[in-house]
This record gives sequence, structure tokens and C-alpha cells, in this order.
Amino acid sequence: MSNLKTPLLEGIHHLKIAVSDLVRSLAFYEKVFDAKRIPEADHRSQRDGKLYAYILEVPNLGTKLELRLNPSQAEKHRLFDPFTIGVEDRKILDQWIKFLDERKIPHSPIIVGLQAWLIVLEDPDQNRLRLYTLETHGSELKADEENSWLRN
Repeated sequence: MSNLKTPLLEGIHHLKIAVSDLVRSLAFYEKVFDAKRIPEADHRSQRDGKLYAYILEVPNLGTKLELRLNPSQAEKHRLFDPFTIGVEDRKILDQWIKFLDERKIPHSPIIVGLQAWLIVLEDPDQNRLRLYTLETHGSELKADEENSWLRN
């Protein structure tokens, strides 16, 4: 066995989601998460200059979000939840529900998760985005494992 120590990591550089339409997906993330596109970070092919990704700044996400144009991969990921975003507590989930309802964004009701509560929403490619509370519950509450928003 080696005596080498594991080199240090510096956290998550960015998250990436496969999308089928950059403009439509950008509009969704702007509307729901107040995301801002960073135009100077756009990804373009060196060969033909064709745009294939937007990089977004999402307030309080803690890292950047890349929307990568890849329709076939977006279809394969449909109904998958690539990452879960933390929110403080159930009170914040209630605020999210009102916010999403006002913007007519489909979402789940508050769901009892394994350790806490969550809601689920879908982007235009049906990537499922989970908002999960940092506030936890005890073992007296059983997770709603049969909820259709948790299955793919």
C-alpha cells in the first residue's frame, strides 16, 4: 500500500445539467432560481464557434451551474434528480410552494423524506430538482417512499 496521502480537494467547481434547448432552460432557471447567465463563460466549439453551454450564477447555490446542450443525454436523464438543494426548514418550503404556484411551476407537495422534508420540481427537460430541508425529523415519521415525485 502506498504512503501517499490523498491530495486536497477544493470543493465543487460547478454542477452540470444536460438540456435539449439552451434558451428554454435558461428562461426556466432565471424564472425559478433568479439565475444569471455569465456570457463571457459561454462554451463554444473551437471548430465552428457553435454555442453548446451556458454557465449560470445561482444565488446561494454555492457553485456555478452549467446548462449543457445535449438532447440525447437530457432524454436519458428525464425524471432523474441530479442534485438536491438545501433549504433551512419547512417554513422555507412553504415559501417555495407559494413562489412556485405564483409562477405556475409544477411541483410536489411537501414530502416526508428519509431524514427531513422536501419538495420536487422539474425543469423543462424533466430533470427533477429537490429542495430538501436542513431541519430534520425523527424516526417517528416514515418516509413517503411511494410518492410518485420520488420515483423515476
